[in-house]
Amino acid sequence: MGATLSRLYQLFSHEDRLLILIDADPDSIASALALKRLLWRRVAACVISPIRPITRPQNERLVELLGISLTPYPEVNPGEFNRKALVDNQPGHHETFGAYQYDVIIDHHPRLPETAARFVDIRADYGANSSIMTEYLRAARIKPSLKLATALYYGITTDTANFERPAIEADVRAFHYLFKFTRRALVRSLEYAEFNISMLKYFQLAFSRYRLRHQRFFAFLGTVSTPDILVILADFFLRAHEISWTIVGGIYEDKLVVIFRNDGLRKNAGALALKAFGKLGPAGGHATSARAEVPLAHIPDLAPNAQWQLWQSFIIHRVEGRGR
Repeated sequence: MGATLSRLYQLFSHEDRLLILIDADPDSIASALALKRLLWRRVAACVISPIRPITRPQNERLVELLGISLTPYPEVNPGEFNRKALVDNQPGHHETFGAYQYDVIIDHHPRLPETAARFVDIRADYGANSSIMTEYLRAARIKPSLKLATALYYGITTDTANFERPAIEADVRAFHYLFKFTRRALVRSLEYAEFNISMLKYFQLAFSRYRLRHQRFFAFLGTVSTPDILVILADFFLRAHEISWTIVGGIYEDKLVVIFRNDGLRKNAGALALKAFGKLGPAGGHATSARAEVPLAHIPDLAPNAQWQLWQSFIIHRVEGRGR
């Protein structure tokens, strides 16, 4: 790990200005914080910029409670930064990411063919990117602050679903290392901020609309105020004993967003998402969690305001291989 850290440090000089782009969730926020700490006093400036507004309650709570400084992408002039980095993401994950060339990419998702940078560290077997960044900090002999340790600790717990999703020994080691630098009360405050009152209407919709087919839970919610509610509901309904898959969809802005979750027993959510929607738009993910984002223009046979039953049937047919 020491040699890898040295290669990372050699990329930067004191005159550099670094922009770290993220699609904000606890793991990516924590990873960006760790990279910024690693490069403290090694670069002239370092800005962390989420490409989309932060709307999910747990992310808002993380930023507010820990006092994390983020600059929204619309407020950033990328041309002012001669160095750019991605953590917990790759250029092919979002069109905004794909618009730039990168000096650093550190990720734990499966490597995409077009992923390239001066420094690339991708470890698809890791359950959380925060685990990778914790190893960098330890190699640099940097003791994490309470804020940084809590963010990394929470990043690991959320991305591994408290180790219910696939993880490796390195994730466990990072988790135990960070534990002594955190405060349980602080972590608990983050864990209790999963959703807000305004999201309860979507729970009601999911309860009234769901279909269960061969242990697969399907629900289409129509237009949603944030795609984060799709993730929350997909995780929530997976707790039911009779359900081994959850596929929850909705329309956000000009895209159909579909979230996939499963129980991890000989299943591959990323492969299913890609097979079902890969020809229509970006799709993929991990064995137990995946996402598809399909531009509505790629689905000309369905209007955004079409009956929810038609959209739900469309998703079911794609997933079951009857609509390709």
